[in-house]
Amino acid sequence: MKTEQTNDSPLLQAIREQIEMQPDRAITFRDYMDLCLYHPSLGYYMNSNRKIGRAGDFYTSASVGSVLGDMLAAYFRSFAETRSGDICLTEWGGGDGTLARQMLDAIRSGSPALYARLRFISVEKSPVHRSLQSEALAPHMELVSYLTAEEWHAAGPWPNTMVLSNELPDAFPVYLIVSREAGWREIMVGWDDERSCLTEVERPLSGGELEAFIRKEAIPPRAGQRFEVNLDALRWLRSVAGSLGNGSVLLTIDYGHVREELYAPHRMNGTLLCYRKHQASDTPLQFPGEQDMTAHVNFSALIDAGKEAGLEPSGLLSQKQFLLEQGLLDELSDHDARDPFSPQARRNRAIRQLLLSDRMSELFKVLIQKKGEPH
Repeated sequence: MKTEQTNDSPLLQAIREQIEMQPDRAITFRDYMDLCLYHPSLGYYMNSNRKIGRAGDFYTSASVGSVLGDMLAAYFRSFAETRSGDICLTEWGGGDGTLARQMLDAIRSGSPALYARLRFISVEKSPVHRSLQSEALAPHMELVSYLTAEEWHAAGPWPNTMVLSNELPDAFPVYLIVSREAGWREIMVGWDDERSCLTEVERPLSGGELEAFIRKEAIPPRAGQRFEVNLDALRWLRSVAGSLGNGSVLLTIDYGHVREELYAPHRMNGTLLCYRKHQASDTPLQFPGEQDMTAHVNFSALIDAGKEAGLEPSGLLSQKQFLLEQGLLDELSDHDARDPFSPQARRNRAIRQLLLSDRMSELFKVLIQKKGEPH
C-alpha cells in the first residue's frame, strides 16, 4: 500500500492543499482520514449518499431487524428501575436513527410509565444524519432533543443517564505506526508528483502523545508490523465521562479486541479496512470521501481511559453474550414455516443472524462503564 491511484475530486484537491501546506509535504494519516470522513461538505459521513443497508456500503447490527433495539430497550428498562424521577437516554453518533427508533418504539409499547419520564437526546455531528434522524424519530418528537457535542457538555453533568454508542469509536480517525529495526515510525500521507497519486511516506512520530501511548500500551516492536492508534476515541470517552453525573452508564457497542489480541503476531498489517458498496479493501488512499474507513477498537485502552476519568468497568461482553443476558432467546417464536416472509419468520432469522454470525456475535463487543451510584 505504498501508492494508490485515486479519483480526481474536490476532496482530493482539498487533501492535496493540506499536504502542500506542510513543510515536509505530508500529513498524518489521522488528519487524512479525518478529511475523508468528516470534511464539512465533502466527507463520507457528511454527504447525503446512502451509507447503511443494501443500497449503501455496509450493514450494522441495527440493520438486522429491530432485535438489537429491543434488547437495548430491555437493558434500559433494568437501568431505569433503580433510578427515580426523570431519566435520560442519549445516543452519540446515531447515524440514520434506526436504532433509536427501535429502542423508543419498544419502550413506548412495553413500558409506558418509563416512556412518560424519559428524555432522549441525540448527539450527532453530521447534518445529513440529523435530518435522517428527525424523520425516523418523528413519532417520538415530544421527548427527543438534538444537541451538538458542545451543547451536551455545556448542559452537564448528566445524572441518571445512559449514553449509548453503536459503532462510533471505530469511525474515529486513527494514526498509523509501523515498527522498524531502528524504532517506531509514523505512516503519513503525501503526494507523488510523478504518478499523480497519494502515497504513503514514513516519518518520525508526530507527537509526544503517540510516544506516550506506545509506552503505556507496551506494544511489542516486531519489525514491519503496523498498528492503528485511536487517540480521538480516548479523548471522546474522557470528555463523555467528565460530563456524566452519578448513577450514569456509558454503553459502547463496537467491533474490536483487548490489546493482547490487537497486537498479536498474526496481525502484521493492523486492522484498518475500507468499505465501499459492501466490498472490503485495504486501500484507504483510493476513493477519498467515497468509502467508509474503520479500525478495530482497543477496548483495553477504553477501559483504562475510563478509569482515569472516573468510570468503573462493569462488563466487557461479546454482543452475543449481552443479547442472551437480555433474554434474546425468549424472542424466538414458533411460526408457520410455509411462509418465510411472515414477521415471525423474519424476526427469527434476524435473531439467528445476530447470534450465529461470527462478525456480529463475537467480534462485536459491549463495554459497560458506570459512574457513581444512582439516586
